[in-house]
Amino acid sequence: MDSLNKRYYKISEVATLLNIPASTLRFWEKEFTIIKPRRNDRGTRFYTPDDIEKIRMVYYLVKEKGYKLDAAQEEIKRNHDGVSKRVEAINTLKEIRLRLQTLLDALNSRR
Repeated sequence: MDSLNKRYYKISEVATLLNIPASTLRFWEKEFTIIKPRRNDRGTRFYTPDDIEKIRMVYYLVKEKGYKLDAAQEEIKRNHDGVSKRVEAINTLKEIRLRLQTLLDALNSRR
């Protein structure tokens, strides 16, 4: 939902951005081969906007659609582009809904 305008994000930033615990991100990194953040010499994870989009795909399949981890992994392998497009469409719709709700709230507060 937020525009990703940095090159790298720390795990705490990604967790806040996606509203999921950092521990979930670390767990998914072990379970999903598509999630591969860079690490520095000290082991600090750095996520790219592309990594974050992949995490959003996992989130969509696991948390919103209710897939088991292995089924989500298989769906991403089988239909990566389709899942990516669905996630992108859903995120766009959520942004539009938020904007409309904000406008509606502003209109209602003026009455």
